[in-house]
Amino acid sequence: MKSWFLLQAKPRQENLAKLNLERQGYTVYLPLAPVRRKMRGKVTIESAPMFPLYLFINLQEGTDDWGPIRSTIGIARLVRFGQIPARIPDQLILMLKSREDEKGVQRLPIKTVEPGDKVRIAAGPFEGYEAIVQSTSSRSRIVLLMKIIESYIKVEIDQDSLETVS
Repeated sequence: MKSWFLLQAKPRQENLAKLNLERQGYTVYLPLAPVRRKMRGKVTIESAPMFPLYLFINLQEGTDDWGPIRSTIGIARLVRFGQIPARIPDQLILMLKSREDEKGVQRLPIKTVEPGDKVRIAAGPFEGYEAIVQSTSSRSRIVLLMKIIESYIKVEIDQDSLETVS
């Protein structure tokens, strides 16, 4: 019976490792998640590995040839606990696959903020500032109350530009 195991990829080579393993006939799973990236002042949403440096491979112990995995371009090592390869529960893989959209990207729960929540602005001219949510505006806009130079101002900002603060 086949099981899922954990592989560690070399930095930023998860996709290359997946491609090379699939070319060798292995069944590999690399869950993707939406990630906010800032490039040249613009914030974009891209797909990136949900677990950076890690991917999953489906193998049968004693039957499949594990040897070529170690020398596959992009792979650093098979993750082990002592001498035992790290086995991943099938239920975890099924759960991850069930949350994917048609492009194979995880549909993560939409973050919600409530009045009174403390947030940090992650993009725009107020990047890095902390504020308190005053109210929600139309669609994805949030009204914030920011303290700047000992006085409070109201700012309306896109919800995607916010991070919650613990």
